[in-house]
Amino acid sequence: MNFRSILTGGTAALLGAGSVASMASAQDVSLSGATVEYVIPFSESGGSAAWANFYAPRLSGALPGEPTVVVRYRPGAGSTEGANWFQQNQGTSDGTLIFGTSGSTQFPYLLGDPRVRYEYNDWQVVLASGTGGVVYLPPELAERFDGDVDDLKDEFFLYGSQGATTLDLVPLLAFDMLGLMVDPVFGVEGRGDGRLMFERGEANIDYQTTAAYLSNVTPLVEEGSAVPIFTWGSLDDDGNIVRDPTFPDMPTFKEVCEATEGCETEGVAWDAWKAFFISGFAAQKMIFLPGDASQELVDAYTESLRTVVSADGFADAAGDILGSYPQQTGDAARNAAEQATSITPEAKQYVIDWLQESYNVSVE
Repeated sequence: MNFRSILTGGTAALLGAGSVASMASAQDVSLSGATVEYVIPFSESGGSAAWANFYAPRLSGALPGEPTVVVRYRPGAGSTEGANWFQQNQGTSDGTLIFGTSGSTQFPYLLGDPRVRYEYNDWQVVLASGTGGVVYLPPELAERFDGDVDDLKDEFFLYGSQGATTLDLVPLLAFDMLGLMVDPVFGVEGRGDGRLMFERGEANIDYQTTAAYLSNVTPLVEEGSAVPIFTWGSLDDDGNIVRDPTFPDMPTFKEVCEATEGCETEGVAWDAWKAFFISGFAAQKMIFLPGDASQELVDAYTESLRTVVSADGFADAAGDILGSYPQQTGDAARNAAEQATSITPEAKQYVIDWLQESYNVSVE
């Protein structure tokens, strides 16, 4: 994998002849008076909602004609229902429909889940957003965390989950590698619903993506009802897991794994976890146009999003809401999308076997 292409930004345009031609064609597009439906296949309380609502007004102001961009929610089956719906609406090629995916959309696709009726290769990516995630506990359990989880292995944990083949695959596999006894309660519609279970005392371990953590969990931390213990980490230019730039004072899962008895950071289990971490976080959220949208529309969206992410003040605003992660357009977004929707046969088979053995979940 070319990890450098994931992490280097796509916000700077090198204006060769092809780029100039694309900009010219994009200028022929106008969405004046139109309403763009920005469809998210999750509930309105999770990280994808925060991400979409951050981008929607900025995209509205940057698109030619300044159309109204409205976020719509189509939750169900861990985002599979919404993605299937988008696949069925590929004929909406006038620029008034865009779709936001997450790792929970990518994972069933990677695993060959039979519920999947969508094909990423049919869609046209215009933005790829990296993100992170934070695991947190109630304060009485967090007191027993001292850099490893050895003192928590006798605790019985409940975790609200969208499903074993959604983005929750990353935490569930991590918890298993750490030797924690975590019983997932499957069926929640989004990570926001998992957080609400934690708030109500129905779950005693949770994780949220960075956007949702910053907006919804930080108040819980400040009032003392939640304590973060580690992040999933981030990738450096060489593909090594390093500390999350948004949470540099928190250890990564890799650090905790290395400190915990029985958890290994090499071998097939680690390779599988890292593969899904890359798919689920390095390019976790992406915006797509339908496959039959014209090149002019794709160029218009690409240039508009490039304008958004390179605007003065964007980095500071994104840091407060989304965290300090790459926001990629153009070739960088296409390369990130390709890597986020690809997997080695060995990693795929390991996870398929683990899902069957751990949760009696078959994806074949």
